[in-house]
Amino acid sequence: MLSFLLVPLYTRVMAPESYGEVTLIYAGFAIFNVFMAYGMETAFFRFYSKEGRKNSVVSTALISLTASSFLIALVVLLFKDALAGLLNIQPRFFSYVVIILVLDALAIIPFAWLRAMEKPTKYAIIKIVNVAINLGLNIFLLVLLPKLAADTESGLWNKIYVPDFEINYILIAIVIASAITLLLVGNIYTRQTFVFDAQLWKKMLRYALPVMIAGVAFTINEVFDRILLAELLPQDIAKAELGKYQACYKLALFMTLFATAFRLGIEPFFFKHANSSNPQKAYGQITNYFVILGSLILLTVVVFIDYVKLIIDAAYWEALYIVPIILLAGFCLGIYHNLSVWYKVTDRTHVGAIISCIGAVLTIVINIMLIPKIGYLASALATLAAYGSMMTISYFWGKRQYPIPYNMRKIGFYLITSILFSALVFYVFNRNILIGISFWLLFLALVYKLEGRELKNIFLSNESEHH
Repeated sequence: MLSFLLVPLYTRVMAPESYGEVTLIYAGFAIFNVFMAYGMETAFFRFYSKEGRKNSVVSTALISLTASSFLIALVVLLFKDALAGLLNIQPRFFSYVVIILVLDALAIIPFAWLRAMEKPTKYAIIKIVNVAINLGLNIFLLVLLPKLAADTESGLWNKIYVPDFEINYILIAIVIASAITLLLVGNIYTRQTFVFDAQLWKKMLRYALPVMIAGVAFTINEVFDRILLAELLPQDIAKAELGKYQACYKLALFMTLFATAFRLGIEPFFFKHANSSNPQKAYGQITNYFVILGSLILLTVVVFIDYVKLIIDAAYWEALYIVPIILLAGFCLGIYHNLSVWYKVTDRTHVGAIISCIGAVLTIVINIMLIPKIGYLASALATLAAYGSMMTISYFWGKRQYPIPYNMRKIGFYLITSILFSALVFYVFNRNILIGISFWLLFLALVYKLEGRELKNIFLSNESEHH
């Protein structure tokens, strides 16, 4: 959500070209983060819930990630010029990037431990503190500091302020926020009895590496289109076009936010209930509710897009037509994460790697073929093709290996209806708000008609438990 809150700020203080540069740096973060984590977070959850020696799991994971973080940071710094050229990022930003990567990697297991221990309040408070610091520093450094420096010809603010330093200020804000976050969550390091269990580490690594491969492929699906846009579009317009694409891509963040929050809460649940009497029934119901909420978010953002677009500067509106495509892609990804339960609880993480690699190949091929012809529309379509195919493959593969009783009639109905209504509102009726609200109300009525009794039962049972 932080990146979404910063979109209106960045699009007003930076030209599309500079925002394009920031987008490429964030793409670099995403790629390196996968290698810094190398699937150890998912392995931690699996072994923490499975192994009797929980202390060994925590300390082995902490030692592994600490050692690897500093090793990878050293390699990145040694080859920073080559890596900067490869990612189309200016080398002067790389020192910031390395510090941020190490700070974030050191916080992976402490945050995972909070989730495993079911401490959502502490988890949320620390994450919100990170957001508040980052957001506050961005506002101060990008908006207030230039004004304070302009108001006084000499003094402290003039000494601090550096003109045309926006990208550096953004990275400085992340460094400070990440450092404070690690301090808040890092007490696990000081109170831990460190024991490195080599046998356990090898088992965790065997589980984690396919997850890392899946993570690399997933990151290609998520951010590689930005790197390809910067490479394949004419250089005089590449970063400006990338800035417009990224700003409108962020308008679809409501779906990403919902899917991410859902995944964070549901992953520990999947593992915890894997050995219960009939976990498949619960998994099927969870996916059903995810599709209902996701369908509603898709339609809501599309119907009210002309109000949502006011978040970004008018210079970026040119790319607005990609928003429904990216929303649907994010929805498919969220469904895929729900469907992926079957290979995670049966320890077949290699399946996730294979499925994500298929998506990555689609992403690369479609972008390379179509970017020179249709620009960033190619990237939006490639994202939808990748996540749509991953969702479909996971469903049919899981159906054979670990049958889950999904209510496909309902899921299909909600999915198709929300897509049809969204397409009509956006592309046929040209975002007419009255027609859009009519479709939106009709969809709500359909949900109530089909789910009303079930929802009443849930709320009534919750109330009686509470009393």
